[in-house]
Amino acid sequence: MPDPESFARRVLGWFECYGRRDLPWQRDRTPYRVWIAEVMLQQTQVATVIPYFERFMERFPELGSLAAAPLDEVLHLWSGLGYYARARHLHQAARWVRAEHAGLFPERIEAVEALPGIGRSTAGAILSLSLGQRHPILDGNIKRVLARCFAVPGWPGTPAVGHRLWSLAEALTPAGDTAAYNQAMMDLGATLCTRGRPACDRCPLSTLCESYTLGSPQDFPAPRPRKPLPLRRTCVAVVRDASGSVLLQRRPPSGVWGGLWALPEIPTGADPEPWCAATFGISARVVEKGTPQCHTFTHFRLELVALELRAIGKRARVADDPDHCWYNPAQPHSIGLAAPISRLLAALRDRNDQNP
Repeated sequence: MPDPESFARRVLGWFECYGRRDLPWQRDRTPYRVWIAEVMLQQTQVATVIPYFERFMERFPELGSLAAAPLDEVLHLWSGLGYYARARHLHQAARWVRAEHAGLFPERIEAVEALPGIGRSTAGAILSLSLGQRHPILDGNIKRVLARCFAVPGWPGTPAVGHRLWSLAEALTPAGDTAAYNQAMMDLGATLCTRGRPACDRCPLSTLCESYTLGSPQDFPAPRPRKPLPLRRTCVAVVRDASGSVLLQRRPPSGVWGGLWALPEIPTGADPEPWCAATFGISARVVEKGTPQCHTFTHFRLELVALELRAIGKRARVADDPDHCWYNPAQPHSIGLAAPISRLLAALRDRNDQNP
């Protein structure tokens, strides 16, 4: 392994010339702002995150406002960003900090790691980037840089490979300039040491890089073992009343679209009209069946068919249940909607506009 000081000098020298310094969360670097950004950046590209981060900060400029907000509003601002457990964990963590830390984001690594949705790398990123504390981090970009530089075989998701990469990150993280170094390593992975076509000719680590010497940087790290994604099928009910409002149902806290509002699922084999009457006390008739729409998740694919039912008579009412609501696509309000459901309702609204 190269001398850690020499390694850090190369990385920091490159960062001085080419690093990213004007991302929204790099301005006024507080633990709170960096925390929100780091959670949003999990599994999500920078360009996608920027507008979400800016809207989130406009509504929740400090931790107290996030802790005081209803979960629905948090999920609404997260809609379309995916991996919604991240938003639920942010909300839970903000309330935990308010209750257990007097509303001040903790500055000890152990306390940060204890918050919902924060692991070792995210905790290290928050404290190193905002406060300059020396903590190694190991996001996806840094895993790729280290795996290539040291020709670490295997998929980083396995314990042995993960342990090896953490050992390298710990050994190489400098005592000083930790914030700049960690940001530089993330930037290297995002801009030069990319997954598809690494720009080895412009990399400050190329003369140290074992995979470059071998002529096979793209062989590292090994990809996740591929498994065929199972297909799930479901039919959802678009129950509309005379005003055009649609019946929504809150999803369970865990699982697909956890905590979000979605269209009720019709059980397999159920007759839609009797099911609607028995479940919601709504007399309705089927008016249209939509074409199947396919959505890909991390572990499966979902084929979604929407069945439109029109409520008969005066405005239908459901029982006084906080997990059901009537939602008018023409006059949307701020609730957390699953992105595919939001698109489906937008298409319904557009169709109604064209055929009043």
